[in-house]
Amino acid sequence: MAWLDTLFAQYQGVSASLIVLELVAVIFGMASVVLVGKGRLAAFPVGIVSTAGFVWLLWVYGLYGDMLINAYYTVLSIYGWTQWSQQQAQQSAFSVSPFTRKDAKICAGLSLFSLLFVGAVYWFKPYLQNGFSFSGVELGWAQFVWTDYTDIFTTALFLVAMWLMAERKIEHWLVWIVADAVSVPLYYHKGLLFSALQYFVFTLIALRGYRQWKTYLHNQAATPSA
Repeated sequence: MAWLDTLFAQYQGVSASLIVLELVAVIFGMASVVLVGKGRLAAFPVGIVSTAGFVWLLWVYGLYGDMLINAYYTVLSIYGWTQWSQQQAQQSAFSVSPFTRKDAKICAGLSLFSLLFVGAVYWFKPYLQNGFSFSGVELGWAQFVWTDYTDIFTTALFLVAMWLMAERKIEHWLVWIVADAVSVPLYYHKGLLFSALQYFVFTLIALRGYRQWKTYLHNQAATPSA
């Protein structure tokens, strides 16, 4: 079929092992988001398989900026795993934590950190993609393209969403929805078709997850002693 040939034209010349790795990372990523929606601790180790897979995949593709970003997603997943483990050790049932002014300040700080960190990664992207050599490389804003700015924006959103998720704030779903929706055309443009499809499904799962956590909040309000 012509439309299938068009879709998969991006994978011409790509080894089967890399395609399989991307599929595995995508499947584990989707499973992780579904498990988060259900408040399951297993969401974090499953998610780490996905982000670690993308670290290797993006290293092979030479997308070092994205690779570093997935590396710190992996670190944040370990942090979230620890936070949820402590909460579940103290309470018998999963509970949603209220969003506070302190959380808003932390989110602002994380956003600023992410913008500076990822901006620096893209600033040095020509150096990274030149095999860590400055020979013949030009740095600066002139080297940025629209996907770089979009990636810097979505990465800040993802960082905030992952921290809010680790802290069991329902608001993390709203941030995921925006970031996932923006990532669909972004990853398709980068030539990662399965990843683009993953973010489309992520958007749908995030909408469902938000409704699930709204139910949890309603149940918590109905049983304040739980």
